[in-house]
Amino acid sequence: MDEHTIFDWSRKARTGVPEVVFAEGKTVEQIDDILMAHHERSAPLLTTRLTPEQMAHLGALTLPHLSLDPLARLASHRAPIPAADAPEVAVVCAGTSDLPVAREALLSARFLGLRADLICDVGVAGLWRLEQHLPTLTRHRVVIAVAGMEGALFSVLGGLLPGAIIAVPTSVGYGVGAQGKAALSSALSSCAPGVLTVNIDNGFGAAAAAAKILRPPQIQSDNPSG
Repeated sequence: MDEHTIFDWSRKARTGVPEVVFAEGKTVEQIDDILMAHHERSAPLLTTRLTPEQMAHLGALTLPHLSLDPLARLASHRAPIPAADAPEVAVVCAGTSDLPVAREALLSARFLGLRADLICDVGVAGLWRLEQHLPTLTRHRVVIAVAGMEGALFSVLGGLLPGAIIAVPTSVGYGVGAQGKAALSSALSSCAPGVLTVNIDNGFGAAAAAAKILRPPQIQSDNPSG
């Protein structure tokens, strides 16, 4: 283990959100050490933005309770199972090109104890596709909306639904919409009330925000394995 690696085992007790590892920039060996440290403590671990090399390494392991999602570039170890009465969040995805970020939000929300479902391919180019899902979406206190290009979906949902909308701009797009800047500007400048915005491609950040909104604060013991 790198002598500079210090785990924040008490983060869940303080914030309600356990330590989550951002994989980009880390070596395969560092990811392996982090995973083994959590495995030894029987502690849950969520790892995001895995590289193909890191994903291939984890896929070759025979470690129980380890689950991989290559599309979301995400791995979970001892992921908690949301309770039957856990709060619900819906993840709405504009197009299939936005699916990697949408699945990151979906799986992160479940890891954080929320019941979460994904509604895909309901972008504004075909609004009729969204209409059939409105009765379901109206029941949700929080909806995570994932969209690139011009990001119009955020304002559409904000104008149709009573719940809060957490907008996740994605880097899907080209020209003036390249790298998600147009979608981010649309989210930040939306005139629809109740639209909140996280950073470009930040599916995990949206899920963490949803969990903090939907789950009441709880005082937890500082348990190293929690």
